[in-house]
Amino acid sequence: MTPATRQKVLGLYRKILQIARNWQSASGQMEETMKEKEYIRNEARTLFRKNKNVTDPKLIKQCIEECEARIEIGLHYNIPYPRPIHLPPMGLAHKQGRTLRQQEKLRKISKPIYLKSHDEVS
Repeated sequence: MTPATRQKVLGLYRKILQIARNWQSASGQMEETMKEKEYIRNEARTLFRKNKNVTDPKLIKQCIEECEARIEIGLHYNIPYPRPIHLPPMGLAHKQGRTLRQQEKLRKISKPIYLKSHDEVS
């Protein structure tokens, strides 16, 4: 990891912790705010630790893009949790066979960047 990339990653981590410190839930309830603050800190800690040994520059760039996208979406919608994908869950596929595999492949390809690591951790 280059020093510039390292600084960018550390800056993103600091930014997330600052967002968690200043977070206010949409409902305005203190209990909900505390849960969301804790979720933000735990999610950041888990994902950054999971990816700390990544050395491939393309993968590092993808992780940075995912992080930036999740920050922007979280701040815009005031929701710390990843937004779900709005695709029908295997709506037309049979329980087995080629159609199911094709639909699973399409769902994987269509997954937004901000959800790439969510299923791996959750």
